[in-house]
Amino acid sequence: MTTMKKAVLASALAAASASAFAADCGFSEGRVNIVGNEFPAIQSVGKAAQACANGSATVETNLTKDHQSLNVAGMTGNPAEYTSAIVANSSIVALMNNDVIRPLDDLIASHGQDIPKKQLITIDGKVMAVAFMANAQHLVYRQDILEQAGLEPPTTYEEMLSGAEKIRSMGILEYPLGGAYAAGWNLAQEFTNMYLGHGGDFYESGTANVAINNDKGVATLEMLKALSGYMNPDFLTHDSNLTSDEWYAGNVAMMNMWGSRTGNLMKPESSAPEVHTNTKVGGPMTVAGGNTPASTLWWDGWTVAKNVSDADAKATFLALKKATSPSLLNDSNMGEAVWMIDGYKPAPVNEGVFAAISAGTTPYPMLPYHGLLHTALGDNIADFLTGKESAQQTLSDVEAAYTAAAKEKGFL
Repeated sequence: MTTMKKAVLASALAAASASAFAADCGFSEGRVNIVGNEFPAIQSVGKAAQACANGSATVETNLTKDHQSLNVAGMTGNPAEYTSAIVANSSIVALMNNDVIRPLDDLIASHGQDIPKKQLITIDGKVMAVAFMANAQHLVYRQDILEQAGLEPPTTYEEMLSGAEKIRSMGILEYPLGGAYAAGWNLAQEFTNMYLGHGGDFYESGTANVAINNDKGVATLEMLKALSGYMNPDFLTHDSNLTSDEWYAGNVAMMNMWGSRTGNLMKPESSAPEVHTNTKVGGPMTVAGGNTPASTLWWDGWTVAKNVSDADAKATFLALKKATSPSLLNDSNMGEAVWMIDGYKPAPVNEGVFAAISAGTTPYPMLPYHGLLHTALGDNIADFLTGKESAQQTLSDVEAAYTAAAKEKGFL
């Protein structure tokens, strides 16, 4: 067979194969462009969606830690740059506030009646997202270091502090604690966790009036500062990625970390044997004698942009439906998340998230104005942690920033 004939035949076979796969996804035309976070579970979803592409139907992904600064802007144009954003409890609120995602009820009626109802995120009577995994932050610890120090895995933050002091005093590690305390979103999330653990209410009952400048708010800041004293001095730059890097390097003995990250922490190729073989998970910790976990429960799911053609909306819906169907799950990704997908088999790596669910962890507030408070917290808490302001002044600054933003948006 001549080289040209071989090339033509190979091209024809490839096109036929792609067409057959696309037909399996349910579409053969349209544009799909997905923006989302970059952790392993979402990377698996992105790859599964990309497998639906063929010659006339394109599927692209932009999975990055900067997704929350890209999704609204990227979905505001007409047509939108991104046809879908992978979101969570918090990030869907901004998309709804800016009216850039569409209700999915019509698409579900036409193409998604087989999606389990447990995955449908319904807000004000309309399905706005399809969830595919649950998530929470919980304890991760080095079993060998705790045993060396004669410690049990902590169940409270007070026990974590005393354990950290013992590990330091024994000369095992100078900075035994880790945490995603990067100024901004991550630091605000840690405040949210700790404030809920103290039993705090973010708002006056039935209103959008913020109510964190109180004894529980002060206690929350003081606990965050106490914990930061056992962290790398650059803790205000450490997001989940850099905190994980500290773990891989063997510099950390205990931390509060996302369940979606623990699979990577336990992979043999991620770190030295003494690190990954001794990486264990526990449930979320409590604080100040309370029974409410100092954590939040999350779901992650996908949306469809409002400002795209019907063909692109259909292609996006079907690609992500396929990417989050039982066909996604295999032995290599089963432990990447607590999947809300039929066929999921719980893995030991996910025990921390299950413990968070069993303990009645509070879901992250999915209120239209809570993102404004989250931003105000992230912009101001560092001043207290670095000693520039008192706890009361910091909380006053947070409330002032939130109130100004909420008035501008019409919530107050």
